[in-house]
Amino acid sequence: MSSSSVAPPAKPPMRDALVTAAFRLFLERGYEQTTVDDIVALAGVGRRSFFRYFPSKEDVVFPDHEGCLADMTAFLATGDPECEPVRRVCDAARLVLRMYAENPTFSVQRYRLTKQVPGLRAYELSVVWRYERALADYLRGRYAGNPDGTLRADVIAAAVVAAHNNALRSWLRSDGRGDPDETVDHALGYVQDAFGTEPAAPAPGGTAAALFGGPVEHPDDVVVLVSRRDAPLWRVVQEIETAFGRA
Repeated sequence: MSSSSVAPPAKPPMRDALVTAAFRLFLERGYEQTTVDDIVALAGVGRRSFFRYFPSKEDVVFPDHEGCLADMTAFLATGDPECEPVRRVCDAARLVLRMYAENPTFSVQRYRLTKQVPGLRAYELSVVWRYERALADYLRGRYAGNPDGTLRADVIAAAVVAAHNNALRSWLRSDGRGDPDETVDHALGYVQDAFGTEPAAPAPGGTAAALFGGPVEHPDDVVVLVSRRDAPLWRVVQEIETAFGRA
């Protein structure tokens, strides 16, 4: 095949191009020294295109949280009403972990940047609060009518977020080395043991077992899941649950 017949590489979607351009400039110049005009110039788009995807410069640092929050909310809403509620919110927190673990390099870069910029730390706290509220809202529904149901829901939601973030930051401080699932499973096990009606179970079967809080009964079995690339994460998790007989 001649070189003239080789198709040029596809350009990244505009949203991804903006994020890539922004982080390149943040690393080269610093966050405060980089403007939206700088970002769009490097990405080769106009200002209107930037604000179509990101309401502010802060939002481009956290491009994946809106989608992850939507996935978490849907995951909680579609759960079996008979499932143990603490285990369910721990599984929901693992969706956030998977978002970070899918791109360790980007996640570590963002962690370092956020530590350096007070405004980004404040923004991140607001994002964390929204995750906590989503967990608490689910638990309030599960504990409705119980004595201190609202208090229990809020305390458990805060504990899940604290345990998850403690383990996540430990992994990020290691520059994304090691198994983040194992670290987060260990932290969430404290929450499960303290508040759940089922004890935390070890997960020797790996990631799939860790995600659903228990060991794989047949470690030699292989489950292959075919899913659309654009399928929401909560839907993929639901399909895996069905394969493991826990839907």
